[in-house]
Amino acid sequence: MYFIGFLAVLGPLVTLHELGHYLVGRWFGVKAEAFSVGFGSEIAGWTDKQGTRWKLSWLPLGGYVQFKGDMNPASIPNADAPLEGHANDGSFQNASLWKRALIVAAGPVTNLIVAIAIFAAFFAIYGNPTIVGADDSRTVGEFAEGSVARDAGMQVGDTIIEVDGDTVADFEEIRDQVLLYPDKEMVFTVLRDGDEIEIPLTTARIEEPDGFGNVSVLGQIGVRPDGGRYEFEEVGVLGAIPLAAEQCWKITGMMVTGIKQILSGERSIKELGGPLKIAKYSGEQMSLGFLAFVNFAALISLNLAFINFLPIPALDGGHLAFYAAEAIRRKPVGPQATEWAYRTGIALVLLFMVVVTWNDITGLLPIGS
Repeated sequence: MYFIGFLAVLGPLVTLHELGHYLVGRWFGVKAEAFSVGFGSEIAGWTDKQGTRWKLSWLPLGGYVQFKGDMNPASIPNADAPLEGHANDGSFQNASLWKRALIVAAGPVTNLIVAIAIFAAFFAIYGNPTIVGADDSRTVGEFAEGSVARDAGMQVGDTIIEVDGDTVADFEEIRDQVLLYPDKEMVFTVLRDGDEIEIPLTTARIEEPDGFGNVSVLGQIGVRPDGGRYEFEEVGVLGAIPLAAEQCWKITGMMVTGIKQILSGERSIKELGGPLKIAKYSGEQMSLGFLAFVNFAALISLNLAFINFLPIPALDGGHLAFYAAEAIRRKPVGPQATEWAYRTGIALVLLFMVVVTWNDITGLLPIGS
């Protein structure tokens, strides 16, 4: 299940990502020399009438489109190719700046569109989960065992109106403000008998396992709402799109928060996962059924878009950063600076892969336990 799930998730998503690059490149007249699903030696392939070699490679950890004028699949310019003065020769490096930027951005944008499309389909089919009685849902109905909110002085009947100065509309917003912040000092403003009272507290750190033994580290304050219930509100196809975009924005914000916490030491780097963990989760979600698996695919697609937009040389975001510098300087970044930047970027990507793969191995096997 792990292997099948891994291929079923990453295979289509990587192919769609690279198709985004390829189709926009062809639209602008840029010739593609190779389109590969996977890295390494070719297993099977064919060459089309345009001279593009379509191939399946043995290492299923990604893919690439190699355009004319690229030294390698990372679209690093080939220094040996005399490109100057040939704006219409079909090479990527001689395409105008805005065309190169759109070709590069097309890959992660395609992944973003896939994620939005999947979430929009869920909203259109099942509706938008909406809290009925949203005001009541902010009112504390009871406390969980060991509640830090109760220990800090919060009482049943208090209505939470602000978290760290941010107004909250319902219990969902209260949970979102707390969920990603274990062991964090916060100030909750509650309405009690017409008076506003500020209650400082430190969120609890909860390790919550799922049905497969995967543990998530969450923040909680230990309150349950007095009222409010979820109902699925019908949504039209067009109305589902902005809801899906909002969902993607919310998840992206959670990813940014998680990275910040890892960099600051608030969360362990061991929470990062790589290909082995993706394979594990893919198989687990596949075992839960089609809908769970498709939802997981949307999350992975959004992750691919986010990671590829990071301004790291050798990733799509790194190329876009160079193009932004080129637009500001009105000339390309020098070849030596470009080479060192890409070497550094590739080294960072490889180091990241080593770290997350080690996390995967130590998480899946009883090493050091």
